[in-house]
Amino acid sequence: MKNHNYAVIMAGGVGSRFWPVSKQTNPKQFQDILGSGRTLIQSTFDRLQKFIPVANIYILTNSSYSEIVKEQLPGIKDEQIVLEPVMRNTAPCILLAAMKIHKKDAAAKMLVAPSDHWIQTEEQFQKDMELAFFEAGSNDKIITFGIPPTFPNTGYGYIQYNPATSNEVYKVTRFTEKPDFQTAQQFVSSGEYLWNSGIFVWKAKSILKKFQKFLPQMYQLFSTGQEYFNTTEEPGFLAANFQKAENISIDYGIIEKSKDVKVIPAGFSWNDLGTWCSLQDELPTDEELNTVVNSRFIPIDAKRNIIRTEEDKVVFIDGLTDYMVLENKEVLLIVPKSKEQHIKNIRENVMEKYGVHFG
Repeated sequence: MKNHNYAVIMAGGVGSRFWPVSKQTNPKQFQDILGSGRTLIQSTFDRLQKFIPVANIYILTNSSYSEIVKEQLPGIKDEQIVLEPVMRNTAPCILLAAMKIHKKDAAAKMLVAPSDHWIQTEEQFQKDMELAFFEAGSNDKIITFGIPPTFPNTGYGYIQYNPATSNEVYKVTRFTEKPDFQTAQQFVSSGEYLWNSGIFVWKAKSILKKFQKFLPQMYQLFSTGQEYFNTTEEPGFLAANFQKAENISIDYGIIEKSKDVKVIPAGFSWNDLGTWCSLQDELPTDEELNTVVNSRFIPIDAKRNIIRTEEDKVVFIDGLTDYMVLENKEVLLIVPKSKEQHIKNIRENVMEKYGVHFG
């Protein structure tokens, strides 16, 4: 019996908030950010292949990352790597993947997930995904996953739902993108909001209908390439047409416009690893609450710092509190943790002064 469940791993981002370790030439999804022995995309692939056939797992990434994907995921074939000639946010590449998969299997159901999330409770993750596949298979609804919030984070989108109406799968009331702190506090205290995980499940034919309705120009653009998809002529079509697609996310373009979205409150642990400080939630600390990755650390009056260096370097720090000490082979960055949101700007300043290859 054919397995109609597919997974699409989104791996095209730059991860600039994890600079200088994450660079445009080698972004964070292709790196072992947490020192686990596997890169983030490898960990994501490992997690998915436990319940989805390897042949049904697709990688969405920029054409410049083709070789590194093949190197890190040697078990997949070239046709499973969907290459974007230029960056156009998540909607165009997801539409492309849906068209390719639907052409191959008209009964396909798709799980779409970022490549850089950290999820440790994998059995529960599989259980939640299987529930979503079941729900998506019985109707044309979009299924998303919400994370029960632990504090009023202003960096996440929020999903409102009515927790009194169901036991497992709920109708989404509305989406709110990155509220201010006071609003986020109200959301968390209400008990009616979840963090938006950015993980989705749907039937391929269902999401194609959504694109046809809400992003008709994009749908028409890619429809002209139907005969080329999954053939040797696909790269040529994409090279000539992909840049014409609107630069828009799947959230803004499709999800938030749809009236029939359901949410499953995630039972699995989740961290989107959006900033360096998020590592402290996942890694052990020393007695002074320092988080250390790839380093042999000697602290003197050093507290609550994040240290991440290359190749097991010895790091001696005296008198530093609440700082980040981060490096790659070319850059050493030492900034207060309170300025972690400034890293993107710091990266841009370095690139402007010393060259784009530093970014």
